[in-house]
Amino acid sequence: MAAAAGSGSVSRGLRAMFFMLTPNESSFEKVEEVPQYVQQATPYFVGLMLLEMAVGALMTGSPVVTLSDGLTSLSAGMISRLPLLVMRGCELSAYLYVWDHFRLLELPWDSAWTWWLTFLGVDFCYYWVHRFAHEVAILWAAHQVHHSSEYYNLTTALRQSLTQQFASWIFYLPMALAVPPSVFAVHIQLNLLYQFWIHTEVIRDLGPLEWIFNTPKHHRVHHGRNLYCIDKNYGGILIIWDRLFGTFAAESDKVVYGLVFPIKTFEILYVQLHYYVYLWKRSRTYKTVSDKVSTFIKGPSWKPGKRRLGDHVDNPKVTGNEIPHGPKCSLTFQVYVGLHFLLVLWTYHKLFESKMVLSQLTIFGMTSYVLLTLTSLGFIIEQRPSSAFLETIRCVVMVTLMRYSYLRSPLPLLSVPTEAFVSLSLLYWALQSFSQLLSIKKKDD
Repeated sequence: MAAAAGSGSVSRGLRAMFFMLTPNESSFEKVEEVPQYVQQATPYFVGLMLLEMAVGALMTGSPVVTLSDGLTSLSAGMISRLPLLVMRGCELSAYLYVWDHFRLLELPWDSAWTWWLTFLGVDFCYYWVHRFAHEVAILWAAHQVHHSSEYYNLTTALRQSLTQQFASWIFYLPMALAVPPSVFAVHIQLNLLYQFWIHTEVIRDLGPLEWIFNTPKHHRVHHGRNLYCIDKNYGGILIIWDRLFGTFAAESDKVVYGLVFPIKTFEILYVQLHYYVYLWKRSRTYKTVSDKVSTFIKGPSWKPGKRRLGDHVDNPKVTGNEIPHGPKCSLTFQVYVGLHFLLVLWTYHKLFESKMVLSQLTIFGMTSYVLLTLTSLGFIIEQRPSSAFLETIRCVVMVTLMRYSYLRSPLPLLSVPTEAFVSLSLLYWALQSFSQLLSIKKKDD
């Protein structure tokens, strides 16, 4: 029986990735009973990414993921979930408030009709969340994170924004007037999970399904910076909304991925926040209050005298021969960055697993350590001059946390090798920092 139950759980988890659960097995009376589908999907994320790497290498003869871009995407995904350590998701929290105080009727939670209506409602609302995120500059400041990769693979799906969740909840509130929160909590997760597998170039065409569903072929267009791709194909699970509202575009010319103006950096906090700084600086160049406000609420390419969404006159021309940004990093440093990323990923996992028994101060400290690590690894990838000093500080923090048992090895058997690796890391970067200080002193002399 236990084996059968485990097999059924694996089956449900895998089917959840493709929105293949039935109403009977995914309907719950209370929000507390709803599974954490997204959190439980980690093994499937990893499995599908490894499968894509294998199939992609066989199909093209080259890797579909680079270390620098892949780790940046995974780091963005990690950062996007950090607020969940101290609060419930904004979308569900706001939804529960409206349901408790303003609902007009209560659809039955165990009805298949309610389940399918919620599926359509969540996907329809997502279309408008997504469209507004492209058409309103302050919302684009959050969403641009997801488009910042110049590659298109399953790691790109995890490149999510830290701040987008603080505005997206508004669009789902009308549903709270009638749809039970438990049903909404299921579909908001399943809608997100479906969008993972469509971030791939391995799957080229799905035939008749392309007319109804959002597929890799349609979503590749959405991630393109070609002129025909910009602001197209916003759908989550269904592509019918784009066909109805005139935002559909079929894949034609080779899609060149990324932002119109590529940021060419793997510094994770810059990836997350740079566009807010850009909007603020741009608004200060305008004299009238109207133009200053319009900078934030009109389209990202808007300028005074242009229509609300602006135009693409100033866009760099896309030739199809663009080479994604990727600084050359030695194999030794790639292994180093990869190993330390796995260590912080384990710490991140344990942090979420233990958040209910940790103090707020401990959560804050560990969150700061995760951010410091992801930033420092980005500096190493980019070979920044300051990377040695930052990594030395991080290794000191890491050794201290291990000394007081805040950080532990994934396996008891690896405890000694892990401690040795961390100590050697500190020694290496301390020597590098000392060498740089001597060089600076000699120059000054």
